[in-house]
Amino acid sequence: MTDDAMTTGLTDEERLAQLGYTQVLARRMSAFSNYAVSFTIISVLSGCLTLYLFGMNTGGPAVITWGWVAVGLMTLFVGLSMAEICSAYPTSAGLYFWAHRLAPPRTAAAWAWFTGWFNVLGQVAVTAGIDFGAASFLGAYLNLQFDFEVTAGSTILLFAGILVLHGLLNTFGVGIVGLLNSVSVWWHVVGVAVIVGALTFVPDEHQSASFVFTKFVNNTGWGSGVYVVALGLLMAQYTFTGYDASAHMTEETHDASTAGPKGIVRSIWTSWIAGFVLLLGFTFAIQSYDGTLKSPTGVPPAQILLDALGATAGKLFLLVVIGAQLFCGMASVTANSRMIYAFSRDGALPYSHLWHTVSPRTRTPVAAVWLAAFGALVLGLPYLINVTAYAAVTSIAVIGLYIAYVIPTLLRLRKGEAFQRGPWHLGRWSRVIGVVSVVWVAVITVLFMLPQVAPVTWETFNYAPIAVLAVLGFAAVWWVASARYWFLNPEHERTRAREAARMGAPEPVDP
Repeated sequence: MTDDAMTTGLTDEERLAQLGYTQVLARRMSAFSNYAVSFTIISVLSGCLTLYLFGMNTGGPAVITWGWVAVGLMTLFVGLSMAEICSAYPTSAGLYFWAHRLAPPRTAAAWAWFTGWFNVLGQVAVTAGIDFGAASFLGAYLNLQFDFEVTAGSTILLFAGILVLHGLLNTFGVGIVGLLNSVSVWWHVVGVAVIVGALTFVPDEHQSASFVFTKFVNNTGWGSGVYVVALGLLMAQYTFTGYDASAHMTEETHDASTAGPKGIVRSIWTSWIAGFVLLLGFTFAIQSYDGTLKSPTGVPPAQILLDALGATAGKLFLLVVIGAQLFCGMASVTANSRMIYAFSRDGALPYSHLWHTVSPRTRTPVAAVWLAAFGALVLGLPYLINVTAYAAVTSIAVIGLYIAYVIPTLLRLRKGEAFQRGPWHLGRWSRVIGVVSVVWVAVITVLFMLPQVAPVTWETFNYAPIAVLAVLGFAAVWWVASARYWFLNPEHERTRAREAARMGAPEPVDP
């Protein structure tokens, strides 16, 4: 990788100023810490296992195994394309800022506006999906250990409690959050190794290789095997979300133009390997497929641990999984709040002046932290009336994030050789990798809006399209009515600065 003249010799703060932003957040993260946030949010112990039931019904072992391999490869293409752009524009604004810089000048603000709104939707949905999954696993553990009654209401209460915990940690335990993100990497690596080791050597019986790699199961009600295989990819694709966190944390990372892109790519390929090992370990260890599906815990991975390892060891390893999920949710709230902070810094959210305030003590966006937590809670509430709501939340996360992921790549392809590369780039492979990324995201965007269970009723309806269209509609109306006149408009910002000075107020630090 060769340095671009645009970035050579500049400090992180100087490069940020060159992009139009003032350094406000504390820059204290190392490259490893940046990677740790994305790796923690991907969290194979969260994504793979919270949707394992979905995978067992939607394609079974064959789709769980081969779907992971295929989706991981496609995700690596998407991540490589994003990383190249991240290197050129290392700012916590991330995807929408990239879109603004890469789009034609006349439409740049519009591209940035809609990219940002898709990113916000996806980030909130990912946080909801992670912490709701943690609540489900925690409920299963409490049921096993203390006969806790697991209902829709009790699961929502656990979900809300976990979100509050993560909000408090991100508000008052900033130093602890950084430490826990680093610990989380080793928790995941060691946790996967120990769990898979136990599932490999303790049980007397294992499933055959043909079961793990070829057994197809369709409990969706749909007759088309191809359709069911396509739907089954959601388990893997949902797991591979949130790695844009490395981009959103660049204003807090040293050597951001290289650490950010490396964090994106490294988090994907290490998760790809760890997840494959984990899924093989669990699938080989299934003692009874039907018994696992009908587990009284409602959580098949918990039943696999209990059946294969016994009650005591099974519950102990279940705690390891829950710990990983809690690490994951904490990191997701961190990354989500940085996106909200950056987007509101440009005035793009209602009451933006509130959401981009920074605590003078911790130099973190506290209000944005709590908006992230509250938004996630709202997305999870339909579970009280819709039994398939969790799958819908994960669909929303995939759709929102991946549209936001691929828009800058599409614009970068259109820009061609006019794109000014950062110090980390793909060279002559940039266009091929970018085209594959765009095509893949187009496919999964359509796919995960489709019905997942037949017959389609109010209790099984996939409300992902409604949530996506509601946010898109709101953003479109606001854009046409107001935002197109001021969002990322330099003249508007200069007028605002002059007005602030006239009124005797300090000039805003926004670009």
